Amino acid sequence: MDRFDYIVVGGGSGGCAVASRLSEDPNTSVCLIEAGGEGKNVLSRMPAGVAAILPYPILNYAYKTLPSRNSGNKAKFQPRGRALGGSSAINAMLYVRGHRGDYDEWRDLGCYGWGWDDVLPYFKKSETNERGGDALHGIDGPLNVADPRSPHEISHAFLKAGEELQIPTNPDFNGETQEGLGFFQVTQKNGERHSAAAAYIWPHMNRKNLTVLTKTRAEKLLFEGTRAAGVRVTNKSGTRDLHAGSEVILAGGAFNSPQLLMLSGIGPAQHLKQHGIGVIADRPQVGENLQDHVDYITAIRSPRKDVFGLSISGTVDIFKGVFDWRNKRTGKLTTTFAETGGFIRSSPDIDRPDLQLHFVVGMVDDHNRKLHLGHGFSCHVCVLRPKSRGTVRLAGPTSKTAPAIDMNFFGEREDFDTMLRGYHAMHRILDAPALKPWRGKDLYTEKVANEAELERIIRERSDTVYHPVGTCRMGSDADAVVDPQLRVNGVTGLRIADASIMPRLIGGNTNAPTIMIGEKCADMILNP
Repeated sequence: MDRFDYIVVGGGSGGCAVASRLSEDPNTSVCLIEAGGEGKNVLSRMPAGVAAILPYPILNYAYKTLPSRNSGNKAKFQPRGRALGGSSAINAMLYVRGHRGDYDEWRDLGCYGWGWDDVLPYFKKSETNERGGDALHGIDGPLNVADPRSPHEISHAFLKAGEELQIPTNPDFNGETQEGLGFFQVTQKNGERHSAAAAYIWPHMNRKNLTVLTKTRAEKLLFEGTRAAGVRVTNKSGTRDLHAGSEVILAGGAFNSPQLLMLSGIGPAQHLKQHGIGVIADRPQVGENLQDHVDYITAIRSPRKDVFGLSISGTVDIFKGVFDWRNKRTGKLTTTFAETGGFIRSSPDIDRPDLQLHFVVGMVDDHNRKLHLGHGFSCHVCVLRPKSRGTVRLAGPTSKTAPAIDMNFFGEREDFDTMLRGYHAMHRILDAPALKPWRGKDLYTEKVANEAELERIIRERSDTVYHPVGTCRMGSDADAVVDPQLRVNGVTGLRIADASIMPRLIGGNTNAPTIMIGEKCADMILNP
């Protein structure tokens, strides 16, 4: 049996941070397990490659959810990263921390030590911001944060459209104020995607005390009584058991961490028994509390060809972009597509933004799986603090079977009402004079007859914006899956360090917060 001090299961954003920090001590042995490969595919490193990765099972689990009765009764698509770096290897690279009030809310829910003042040092510790360091930003962390290299003209026009409606331009969504429209900073370095793997693991692959097992699937956790003692894994060499002398840290994300817990006997007892799994700890909340930013995308045709599109000129631009990226790491293919966006309130009575916009320099439809001839642009609007809760359950008794994911979008009517206000607020911006030179027909709601038809369209087309969290909820109450030190309740020697521990969804993109969770987890282990 291979023996290590620590075993980290999942090479995503949290797992890369934990494994890297723990292995900084040369006297500590660490094993990082990742089901996918190293994540160095050129489509991942080239920022615009996200358009090709997102729709297909390239570095991507490409999950499908259960049909949701409140959103068209259709199965939804759920891309998740399957490579070192996890979803940071396939995401849009936006560096957003969320609103500081979100973390104070975690603290007030019993997650002591997770208020804004507690987590800010770990955000700064992880970050090198090319703008420089200050009270809110780091200057010497592993993760490189940059401004967009080659933004499109229409992205500037989007900000101008906001100004025409008295929506302020915000130069830093991670600054003192979140509200407003602006350019997103991105996790890129020298024109390439800077995933969690690029930041935390690839530079340290030669550490003698760090073992990285890629293309290796975790089958189950191994226990000695109620103590997590190791992990059973399978790869091309077969199945073997790895032993952890100190702790096992799960970092599989909001879908795979609860799945592995349940496969290992930690979860709702009756559900485990239905799959023939012996119960080590009856924890009914494992797989509960699933939250995501339900999102609607408006796609609009454009008479102009300086946005991405399927045409002869568009193809020529792509080839030129490939040349510019290969030779200078500049040009159109350094784009995140969602170059600009912002945070707005659906009502002036709300204390912080409850809607987020992502403005995209191309037409996006069904996660880019449905393509349209011609040129255009898109805009997402998502509900930042949904009331609806979904679940993750086992669909089979082995890790080969994808988990059963019920997002339950619009399970609470309040979420739809917020979305509808967001839809109208978004369209006021898109109809502003500054965007008129680019604006053609809306693909789906150009000629909506009435509010009932609009509601049907929004429900059918709303989907994930790739921010699932909450299925291994942190808290101080008896039902919480993990405590504020991220230790799994009911067993010992086991922690979780990924977005599944979030008690409530934060108001923004979830990659930077997940890296922060990994940083904080490692510090709590090393400095108890």
